[in-house]
Amino acid sequence: MDFEQIPAGEFLMGASPEERMALDDERPRHRVRITRAFQLGRCLVTQEEWEAVMGTNPSDFRGARRPVECVSWHDAQEFLRRLNARRDGFVYRLPTEAEWEYAARAGSNAPYPGELDAIAWTERNSGNQTHPVAEKAPNRWGLFDIIGNVSEWCADWFAADYYQVSPGNDPTGPAAGFKRLRRGASFGSADEDCRVACRYMGVPGLRAVAIGFRCLRQPGTHTPLV
Repeated sequence: MDFEQIPAGEFLMGASPEERMALDDERPRHRVRITRAFQLGRCLVTQEEWEAVMGTNPSDFRGARRPVECVSWHDAQEFLRRLNARRDGFVYRLPTEAEWEYAARAGSNAPYPGELDAIAWTERNSGNQTHPVAEKAPNRWGLFDIIGNVSEWCADWFAADYYQVSPGNDPTGPAAGFKRLRRGASFGSADEDCRVACRYMGVPGLRAVAIGFRCLRQPGTHTPLV
């Protein structure tokens, strides 16, 4: 897997007042600081990468360079556990919701990280299926398919009111919950659901053709965040 270096920094998280389609759980918009640089997968985890680690392929839309899908949050954790067992000098995990949005925005406060047809496979252009990664343009920080193709599991539990109490530095979500967060929309998403601020959720055991993930890694050997 290839990774992009994401610098430490701060950003405005959540929907702006101008985003009239925003839901209550996307507000209030609040300033968040990411205090430590990290590396985020340039692409979604592909089926060939999944097979190399797991020896299986659960995907419905088959193709070596298509994103792996039909993977639950628990499945993604097992993939990451096996990567970490290799002890290659990095710790692999899912990004937090804040890390994901910070990287997706890439310094922009706009509702979308670029012109949708140029950067994303969505309802309007996907033919109702996934596509090989990196066929669309990346965002400004070099991340492909950060919107569309498949939505991405994040580390956090979901709570509708979390933004009202979120800490300013490196938020990691509620301590417990029923559903895990997903971000980034999918090949079946309408334009308004492709906004960077959109939040999705699902029980950790959920598997669906529109759900995948990308990896975050940091140098070290400590226990990964889950």
